[in-house]
Parts: sequence; C-alpha cells; structure tokens
Amino acid sequence: MSNPIGVNTWTWVSPFRDADAAVLFPKIKSMGFDIVEIALEDPSHATAAVIKEQLDANGLKATVCGAFGPSRDLASEESAVVNEALMYIRQTVEFAAGVGATVVAGPMYSAVGKARQVPPEQREEEFQRSAMNLRTAAGIAKDNGITLALEPLNRFETDMINTSAQVRRLVDTIDHPNAKIHLDTFHMNIEEDNVLDAIKLAGKDLAHVHASESNRGTPGNGLARWDDLAAGIKAVGYTGPVVIETFTPAVKEIARAAAIWRQLAPSQDQLASDGLAFLRKLLA
Repeated sequence: MSNPIGVNTWTWVSPFRDADAAVLFPKIKSMGFDIVEIALEDPSHATAAVIKEQLDANGLKATVCGAFGPSRDLASEESAVVNEALMYIRQTVEFAAGVGATVVAGPMYSAVGKARQVPPEQREEEFQRSAMNLRTAAGIAKDNGITLALEPLNRFETDMINTSAQVRRLVDTIDHPNAKIHLDTFHMNIEEDNVLDAIKLAGKDLAHVHASESNRGTPGNGLARWDDLAAGIKAVGYTGPVVIETFTPAVKEIARAAAIWRQLAPSQDQLASDGLAFLRKLLA
C-alpha cells in the first residue's frame, strides 16, 4: 500500500481559519488527496471541533504543522520566550489531538530566520537548551497521543538544524519516544550530500515527509531527487503521510517569508493536483 498523500493549507491561505475549512476541504477531497495538513499559525483562529466536523464530512484525515517565529524559540535564553513557545506547542498539540491527527511537524527547536555566525560554544549551548525544552514539549505531546516531528531547514532559514545528521543528533539527545524526525525534500535538495542516505539515517524515527519541489513549485517539475525519496521511503519502511508543502504568492506575508517572488504554477489548484498525480505514480 502506498503512502497517504496530503497537501498543506499554505498552498492556498495564510493564516488558516475556521471558515477556510468549508472552502478548502471539499476541493482537496475532490482532487483525490487523503490528508489535509493544517498550518496552525495562530491557534485562536481554528477550533478543533469545527475542523474535525469538516474533515469527517469530506472523508479526510489531518496532520498539523507549526509556525515558529522569534517569540517561539525553544533555544532562547529568555524564559518568557521559551514559555510562549511551549504554550504554543501545547495549544497546537491539543488542537491536533482534537482533529484526530497524530503528528505535529515543523522546526520547533528554534526560531525560523535565526541564522547567525556564532561561536561553537554558544551554538552548542543553544542546542542543549533546545533539546532540554523539546523534552518537555515531547512530554506534552505524549500526554495527548501526538508525535512531534522535527524538521531540518536550509541554511538561509536556521543556523541550528540543517541536515538529517543534525536532526538525528537532536532526537538522540532529546531521547523521548514522542520526538521524531521530519524531512522535507526542498531543504534536503539544498543541504544533503545524498538524499537517500539522509532518509536512511532518519530510519525508524522518520515520522513525517514534506514533498516540496526544488523551487517550491509543482512536485516533479524541478530538480528535487524524487527517485531517492521513493527509494528512501521504501528502504526505511516509512508508511506515513507524504505532504505537498508550498505557499501561495497571493498572501504577501507568507510569500515574503518563503521567498516566493513569482507565480510557481498556472494556479495553486493545478500545482496541487499535478503534484498529487506525480506523487501517486512515484510512490505506487
């Protein structure tokens, strides 16, 4: 049986709100997706009961991903910032449990955009602080039946975790059954020497996969190592979701954050539907 295929709500909207579910979920189902990934930027905008009703009505499952800006930084020295990050993770985990998801994914170890040249001693101190706080977050996740899937980002978005080897070390340091690994082909295309080896290194701890093209456009139309992705998924026995993650240029804030300066496909709908067809064939 092939992996369930999903698509992230960032493909069309940002931030995601309750009202978006009634518009997006029927379309996502009609395209043939199995899963909708809810990008929960602000937990106050989405109500678990409302979203679960729409998921059930459309026969869709859900995964959830988080957004980690400067005020949500588990590597911070400031206790107020760490506490805000943990509160946001708690709210996101509780939302995920409420909509029937089992995974909350994202780069929750630090703030996205925190990319600096710092001494090795400071970098290690931040790494250890993040791991300690992620152990607390993993405990929150366990209490709610959720797995945290930690995502390496490319060098332009973070200075902490860029590769599978680095996230492997982070997960081993956290040493908690509810802290696992999330790999994204967009970031792997930039940072990894070998995509297949990177997936094998994640191994049994691979808990989530983002299928993102090298230019954030339609999966299959760029330079991402798709054959290596398929081989890696098979090699490690990963049966979980594979989710298309891209961003709409129509929402200027999210387009700026993702450095999307042009239209990546004739339409966001076509990007999603063509990407789904490609992934179905790839992972069959």
